[in-house]
Amino acid sequence: MAETKYGKYIVTQARPDRRASGGPEKNNLPDNRTYMAYLDNKIIPGGIYVECVWLWKAFEYPVEPHSHDFDEVLAFFGTDPENPEDLCGEVELCLGDEQHLLTKSCLVYVPKGLKHCPMIIRRADRPIFHFSTGNATEYIRNQATGA
Repeated sequence: MAETKYGKYIVTQARPDRRASGGPEKNNLPDNRTYMAYLDNKIIPGGIYVECVWLWKAFEYPVEPHSHDFDEVLAFFGTDPENPEDLCGEVELCLGDEQHLLTKSCLVYVPKGLKHCPMIIRRADRPIFHFSTGNATEYIRNQATGA
């Protein structure tokens, strides 16, 4: 969309290493999620980190416990138009030394330095929309060293 002055600010693709055309199981990507859009300083200079993903079925997200040098927000939204607060599934998320079972559409604030994950999609009765964002220009994971 760079043909116009501000079209360069419209992002419609996942990270280059996660792009899939046609949905699940394309380009050797797993069939349990589809990466939709990704933004950081490399995509748009000065941009903050944001990643958007559709979650299709139960699986353990392949992310080890870690922390960041920035605040992060994880979002999980169900897709039942009759009950938008219902997550339409269950997501287990570890924050520090606590395990949480998410069953409602929500935002999870992860303060800078807080160890988080693993993240397990226990159940997905309908698609779950997930995104993560942080007040950083790129996504950098620190090795987990504590809460």
